[in-house]
Amino acid sequence: MLLTWIAEVADEPLVLEPTDPRVEWETNTWWLGAEDEDRRALSVSEVIAAFEQTAEGIRLRIREMGFAGIATFYVWHDEQAGQLRCSTGSVAADELPFGGAYVPSDDLGAVIEGFLSDRAPGLIAWSDLEVEDGQAEQAAPESEAAPIPVWVRSVGAVSR
Repeated sequence: MLLTWIAEVADEPLVLEPTDPRVEWETNTWWLGAEDEDRRALSVSEVIAAFEQTAEGIRLRIREMGFAGIATFYVWHDEQAGQLRCSTGSVAADELPFGGAYVPSDDLGAVIEGFLSDRAPGLIAWSDLEVEDGQAEQAAPESEAAPIPVWVRSVGAVSR
């Protein structure tokens, strides 16, 4: 099913509105999950090929729309939700609308490998949680999460 859903993203509604990134995010962002059986049956290369085809389909749609600006298709593994997520925005790869740190990459394999090998999607081990002792706000500086890897592909008429 995952490969079918990835392919369908290329045909879903697509909005490129540089003055309204919220509308782009709400319209163009997709959450993709997979059952354990699907995760075990798929190879990293199959999922990569599906996303590359989807990116190409989106690039062709953007060309047909006559959009003349920058556009980026991007994919990341949301470990907390146990999902792959993808979106398209009228921004460069270094301007994606993430609230936290991320690293744009052309290595989709690492993103997909993390998703397919996640045997407890959406669950976080107790050992990965930090204990708060009530004084955390005053005594300890806020720790920064590691930047998430995000596969990016330029799909607009202009690339940067």
